[in-house]
Formats: sequence, structure tokens, C-alpha cells
Amino acid sequence: MSYVLTCPNCGPREVTDFGFGGEVNPRPRSDPSERELGVYNYFRRNVAGVQREWWCHRSGCGAWFYAERDTRTNEVLLTELPEPAA
Repeated sequence: MSYVLTCPNCGPREVTDFGFGGEVNPRPRSDPSERELGVYNYFRRNVAGVQREWWCHRSGCGAWFYAERDTRTNEVLLTELPEPAA
């Protein structure tokens, strides 16, 4: 199924222009155990509904951004650039 995703820099494009980076989840603390790293890398909630995700505009500006997407319908509710790291 194809749908339109809006890059915060370039505007609306076919989803095939983008790379999916997975759902957003909190990074582990600065010195994580192997178990914490395993959970961070391999376990996802994978909800049926609205999910916050990472996307990259691979065929455009190359920016990584957030999207809120309903996984049941692929309706994209929001796209935005992440805040700069402090």
C-alpha cells in the first residue's frame, strides 16, 4: 500500500522516497546492561493504532524526522523534526 508522507523540509512525497527507522523508544541509560541493550534494539510495542516513528527522507534531503502514524490505516497525523540535542 502506498501513501503520502510529508517531509518537514521538502513537503509531501510518496512513502517510497523514505526509509522507515522504527518506532521511537527511549534510549537506555549511559552504561546499559546487555539485557537493556537487547530490549532497546529488539523489542517493540508494535501497537495497532497511533505510533510515533523515525523516518528518513532517503531520496530527498536525507533528514531524519518523527512521524505519528496510525498503523491500522497508514494515516499520517504529524511529521516534525526532532529537537536539537542539548
